[in-house]
Amino acid sequence: MTDTSPRRSAYSRLLDRAMRILGMRDHSEQEFRRKLTAPVMTKTGPEPVDATEDDINNVVNWCYENRYLDDARFARQFIASRSRKGYGPARIRQELTQKGIDRETAEEAMRESDIDWIEIAREQAQRKYGDPLPAVFAEKVKVQRFLLYRGFLMEDIKELW
Repeated sequence: MTDTSPRRSAYSRLLDRAMRILGMRDHSEQEFRRKLTAPVMTKTGPEPVDATEDDINNVVNWCYENRYLDDARFARQFIASRSRKGYGPARIRQELTQKGIDRETAEEAMRESDIDWIEIAREQAQRKYGDPLPAVFAEKVKVQRFLLYRGFLMEDIKELW
């Protein structure tokens, strides 16, 4: 199946590569296109992909039709994954934008997720600064700065005290 002999069409090789890429995890369309068109590493070094733009578009369309590629599903899974790692909604939105997810899809996925951002912020703050959280102003500012960096909103951070 991974035979790269000239007998197989460029479309067939591209489809095979697409299945290997999407078999690992979900990708956004932008991420998927970037990986699909990236040079292939061989024993002799990187080799450019010999597929045309039409072949790439056909593979992407085929992946959408067969539900291998879905930006909304990717956004939901990405939000769940990043929130489990302790990141807040602002940072997750920014990362989704960088991955090519449009604002409407990202916002819809954020609304669908039933994540308690305040609880995640509290867990992150307690993990780093201990329980109870600092009450001295200078220490509170450090906690706030840390949580803002992690992508939490100031209104959620204020709920901690």
